[in-house]
Amino acid sequence: MSNSEQKEPNNTNTITDYSVRNRLIIKTSIIGIITNIFLVLFKLTIGFLSSSISIILDGINNLTDVVSSIVTIVGTKLASRKPDKKHPLGHGRIEYIATMVVSAIIIYAGITAAIEAGKKIFNPDEPDYSILALIIMAVAVIAKIILGLYVIKQGKKTNSGTLTASGKDALYDSVLSGSVLICVIITYFTGIKLEAFAGIVIAVFIVRAGIEMMVETIDHILGKRADSELVKKIKQTICETKQVMGAYDLMVNNYGPDRNYASVHIEVPDTMTVEELDCISREIEKNVYAKTGVILTGIGVYSYNTGNSDASVIQDRILKIVMSHDWALQMHGFHVNMEAKTMRFDVVMSFDIQPQKGIEILSEAVSKEFPDYEIVIIPDVDITD
Repeated sequence: MSNSEQKEPNNTNTITDYSVRNRLIIKTSIIGIITNIFLVLFKLTIGFLSSSISIILDGINNLTDVVSSIVTIVGTKLASRKPDKKHPLGHGRIEYIATMVVSAIIIYAGITAAIEAGKKIFNPDEPDYSILALIIMAVAVIAKIILGLYVIKQGKKTNSGTLTASGKDALYDSVLSGSVLICVIITYFTGIKLEAFAGIVIAVFIVRAGIEMMVETIDHILGKRADSELVKKIKQTICETKQVMGAYDLMVNNYGPDRNYASVHIEVPDTMTVEELDCISREIEKNVYAKTGVILTGIGVYSYNTGNSDASVIQDRILKIVMSHDWALQMHGFHVNMEAKTMRFDVVMSFDIQPQKGIEILSEAVSKEFPDYEIVIIPDVDITD
């Protein structure tokens, strides 16, 4: 299926029309920018007027949210560029790079906040609060909670990791702002100074959120294990096709949110013609894309014996030998030719053993049981559930 022929899958849980998705992400980010600019102005004004380091740092933290939203918009615009000759699979991974930039900004802001708060522990200022300042701080906390919930909802709706991360960061901010408010109230009524210590706590949470965001994004860039629910749905859809006995070796490659390309092996009768296989392959590609949005770029074939009942007996004996090893997770693609004395099959091996070592162990064990056969064992990596 070429890029020009791609149609968006019918999925009611998320928005998969890229133009609609991108507009919603940008709209949500702009709302976040406007809200955070107001919060920054209020908090920095209150912070400087009252000489409160914790309120100033809380305002700076909101300023990083403004920068994050701007990066999100830029990343979304760049990621929405159409595929070209140099990047035939599109530019969707730019969104992950944008998320990396956002996380780096957050970490930098947290470290800076920690340094400033640490200075105030040894050289504290004398804060001077007013009731109006407390009320504005309380309103800011409520506004941040509402913004965070809204952004997370839109992030899930658009399947935008950057947007969802921004929403979670906003909820983190509301908790931290609430903590600052509590410290300010305590200082206002008791005179106990908790400013600098509250700033340190805020800085720790900011850095932690940034690191978690960066680690998750790096996982996407490196190539993380495909979602088990998506894998299950793809295999289930494939096996609903007539004469397909199983789906194996599914490999899903992600090129940005909602941009998944995959390859798979299907098990079919050894009597099928090439024309029949071609029809089945096209049907599978169409059904998988319609139900999951995943584009199957390649479908390999395993044949299973249909003309000899003794083949199943041999297969059961081989299966027992293979699965007696803890590192052998699955056997599939089995076929035996009793006249030519050959058999072949694949074994999914865990990461606890080197594939070549596993082949040597299994080849020796199977050869003892079937010394007259030529045995071909292909090792498969434990890529998907």
